[in-house]
Amino acid sequence: MPAEIGGRFPAGQNLLIDADDTLWENNIYFERAIADLISFINHHEYRPDEVRHVLYDVERENIRRHGYGMHSFANALVICFEKLSAEPVTPELHATIKNIAFKIADHPMEFLPAVPETLADLSLRHRLFMVTKGHITEQMGKVERSGLSEYFTAIEVVAEKDEATYRGVVEKFGLVPDITWMIGNSPKSDINPALEAGLHAVFVPHDNTWMLERDELRRHESDGRLLQVKSFAALSEIF
Repeated sequence: MPAEIGGRFPAGQNLLIDADDTLWENNIYFERAIADLISFINHHEYRPDEVRHVLYDVERENIRRHGYGMHSFANALVICFEKLSAEPVTPELHATIKNIAFKIADHPMEFLPAVPETLADLSLRHRLFMVTKGHITEQMGKVERSGLSEYFTAIEVVAEKDEATYRGVVEKFGLVPDITWMIGNSPKSDINPALEAGLHAVFVPHDNTWMLERDELRRHESDGRLLQVKSFAALSEIF
């Protein structure tokens, strides 16, 4: 698929774009809640990194059972607290831990640099699809607060991002894989499964990507279909 003179790919590409930590900050708010939990536990036996290790294990299991979203996260904090607390876990303590989680539910939308103007520019030449995973009500609430929906042909909130999900999106919208790109910060959810589905991908690194979304980029399997940029704004130079 040749690029135009000047380095851009031809107009008419299908750009599937992740939301959390690609368009706006997300994980930093969860990290603050985790820091509050660690401070609240104030454990003398476990180091902060050990508390996080326990929490990540709990989250993995919790996601399998309950999916993503604030309720799942709050439940994971409570279970982690129960595993590590040196004192009896009372209903009052349960409520306190859940409040640590839910106080981040309505955090302000903090765009990553140049996101709105980059979307506006890309939408002039290409079809944009937001593909984000999580609790549909929570994710659509973020979309509404962001004011970015006007730039997207469609918004897809999915339970998980895997090869089958991307093949489903391609089929649903009648997309041609050779001109379809998944753009995001997560190797685990955005990049590797999109490549497995036969799409192209653009990795946009984020310094605070959630631990459970980190993975090795499968460059050796990409067959030239994987690009990496330093920032979201750089997409305008490619597309």
